[in-house]
Amino acid sequence: MSDITTTVTQYLALWNETDADKRAAGIAELFAPDAPYIDPLAAVEGHEGFGAVVAGAQEQFKGLSFELHGTVDTHHNLARFQWGLVTAPGTEPVAIGFDVLVTGDDGRIKGVYGFLDKVPGA
Repeated sequence: MSDITTTVTQYLALWNETDADKRAAGIAELFAPDAPYIDPLAAVEGHEGFGAVVAGAQEQFKGLSFELHGTVDTHHNLARFQWGLVTAPGTEPVAIGFDVLVTGDDGRIKGVYGFLDKVPGA
C-alpha cells in the first residue's frame, strides 16, 4: 500500500471517528493547517472547518459510516477514490462520492476536492 493510499484510509477513518477529541487530533496530524475541503455542500479551510463538516455529516447521518469503494488511484501527490455512506459494512450505499486528495511533500493533506455521485432522496 502506498503512503498516499494509507493517507486515504486515514482520511476516511476521520469521517467515522465519533470522539471529537480523537477526530481533532487526527485532523491535526493528517491535514496541513490551511488545507481546503471543497465539495458541492461545503467549502471550508483549515482543521476547524473540516472538523465542523465531519461533525455535521455525523449528526445528519447518525449510525452510518463511510467506506472506500473500489481502489485508490494515485500518482505523484494525488489520489482519487470513490466512497460510500453505508448502514453496515458492505451494504448498498445511501450516498456515493468521489474525492480527489492532494498531499504535500511532507505527506500531509493539502486539499480535498469532492463530488457527489449519489445523494439520499435523489
